[in-house]
Amino acid sequence: MFITFEGTEGVGKSVQIRFLKEYLENTNQKALFIREPGGTKISESIRDIITNPDNTEMSYITEALLFASARAQLVQEVIKPAQEKGELIFCDRFVDSSVAYQGYGRDLGPDFIWNINKPAVDNCMPDYTIFLNLHPKNSFRHKVVENDRMELQKAEFYEKVYNGFLDIAAKDPKRYILITPCQEKAETHEKILNALRERGIIK
Repeated sequence: MFITFEGTEGVGKSVQIRFLKEYLENTNQKALFIREPGGTKISESIRDIITNPDNTEMSYITEALLFASARAQLVQEVIKPAQEKGELIFCDRFVDSSVAYQGYGRDLGPDFIWNINKPAVDNCMPDYTIFLNLHPKNSFRHKVVENDRMELQKAEFYEKVYNGFLDIAAKDPKRYILITPCQEKAETHEKILNALRERGIIK
């Protein structure tokens, strides 16, 4: 199984992934946890370029291609080999983020983003995607991460990204698991565990 986590900024995604990892470790359930962009030496180097706040002149197309390049390396070096071994894989973001952020947020169009990502994804689409469904205006984050270029955007950008995710989810309802985050992180954690148990992904 290949499961991805998606959401806009400040929805508690990283915390929930950490909780899930700790739960699986404590219950002796093996799983591989990776992130995007990143997960390999080359992909992490690309991540540094993308997130560097000094790269203000980066064009939106360059940004989209860099994400696709980092993804291609992760798929070939980590995801495909793990799938061949029958491992359970959890990934913090994947191609849906590119469609939402660059396709909708940057107005490059979802079709354009899908087309440049087809060779990168190489048929490795997630079996399920957990989407933490929280509108950006209700974000739990109270402080912007100043050293991350992708987090220094205006509210209008995140609004378009959020609507993009909802559009993706509506077009692929069997894959998407919509979880509304609670103020209490443990409650959100239980929602995610129950959703994964119901589908036979974890115990």
